[in-house]
Amino acid sequence: MSTKKIVIAGGPSTGKTSVVNGIEKAGFKCFHEISREITLQAREEGIEQLFLTDPLLFSQRILEGRRSQFKDSESLTDPLVFFDRGLPDVVAYLDCFGTAYPKTFSEICAAHKYDAIFLLPPWKEIHTSDNERFENFEEALQIHDALEEAYKSFGYSVIEVPKVSVEERIAFILDQLNLK
Repeated sequence: MSTKKIVIAGGPSTGKTSVVNGIEKAGFKCFHEISREITLQAREEGIEQLFLTDPLLFSQRILEGRRSQFKDSESLTDPLVFFDRGLPDVVAYLDCFGTAYPKTFSEICAAHKYDAIFLLPPWKEIHTSDNERFENFEEALQIHDALEEAYKSFGYSVIEVPKVSVEERIAFILDQLNLK
């Protein structure tokens, strides 16, 4: 039996991290978002705001990190594993902001398949910005559309998660996976 790979996707300030943390607290294995870690590594290398100064290099590092998470998940014996964002998020962001990228980015996304995609919609009431999150709400809406389009372009059926409490969102996801 192989481990089913489940992605929790969404733009900035949609509640992804809270949902993934709740799913992990419920006892499921989760791979967490790596973009902040990559941003901190770049700062340690003396590169401030890598995603602004060199979005392609930033995206390459994220793609490599997420591919590594994917590969790590294949050695698990858990029936399910959750990911805070998946590989297609990388091309979605690049497409959204009009940044060209090598064909290998799409090839990597196509070669690593997930079993289910849950997309959290933009939610104005919880949207915030900080030192690593510069997107305003209008950009969050554009990112959402780009994410949905990217996942669908790789053949996924995207399940939109309702704007309800974290607990209700987790219950919705687990119910959709027949785990409730």
